[in-house]
Amino acid sequence: MVEDNEGQLDEGARIEPHMEEGAAQTGLPPAPSAPGGFFTRVASGLVYVLVFVGCIMFGTIPTALLVSVMSGLCCHEFFQMTKRDGKVANDALGLTAAVLFPLAALGEGVVLSALLFILILSVGLWYVYSPRTRIADVAVTLMGPLYTGFMLSAIVLLRDAIPGLAGAVLTVGVCASLWVSDSFAYLVGRAIGRHKMAPRISPKKTWEGFAGGIAGSVIVWVILFSTGMFAFDIVFAVFCGIVVAVLGVFGDLIESRLKRGVGVKDSGSLIPGHGGMLDRCDSLIFGCITAELLLAIGGIL
Repeated sequence: MVEDNEGQLDEGARIEPHMEEGAAQTGLPPAPSAPGGFFTRVASGLVYVLVFVGCIMFGTIPTALLVSVMSGLCCHEFFQMTKRDGKVANDALGLTAAVLFPLAALGEGVVLSALLFILILSVGLWYVYSPRTRIADVAVTLMGPLYTGFMLSAIVLLRDAIPGLAGAVLTVGVCASLWVSDSFAYLVGRAIGRHKMAPRISPKKTWEGFAGGIAGSVIVWVILFSTGMFAFDIVFAVFCGIVVAVLGVFGDLIESRLKRGVGVKDSGSLIPGHGGMLDRCDSLIFGCITAELLLAIGGIL
């Protein structure tokens, strides 16, 4: 999220000594840090948004392919971070599942269930026939693709649920509500933020920024309602805007906790000025699946 990225330098500067020692004991090189610069951030962010929105507008299959690539990159970065903590995931199993989950979302619900079953069975057999594998390795192997591919599959489910332009507008709107929430949280937090939200995990986050982020998300959801393309009322739109924004913040904090736990500022350096793909998707991971569930329960999908 935007507000968190501003605080990443502080997080990096405040990495506790035992975290640095833990990373060093793994024998891995220091984690890469993304190049900064306002114009670099804006340019790379614009490219990211254009590609993302373009794939969604082109249809369900381009959306699934894009999310599949994003999921694989996020899972790879997750595994790289856990290796710094001494956990050795089965990259082949985890990355394959992460890439396949969004593609499986194109089919019936049973396809996702089958893939989940196959993943757990495969990891279980790996554990049985690999005596040196620890239960912690099993845990991160399962969490990686579930945290990334399975959760991000909600974007594909959203796009596939309503055909045509309406489905594209809804999917872009859900993602935009999280992006706008991030931006409002940063702007409000920087302007009037005084009360720290989670100082040990994300020092720049404030409760004032949190409130501003919720307001930004609600605005986007009200715009979705005002299009008249969807069968929900203004109350439901406001409710979704609030809940999706809150879960988006939780997603951000969870990823920040992961990074702090292994002593890194960014999950990677893929996107100049922004960090890794997981840094860009942290709020989407929890926000999009929340939106998909709310819309499904509300009978909209």
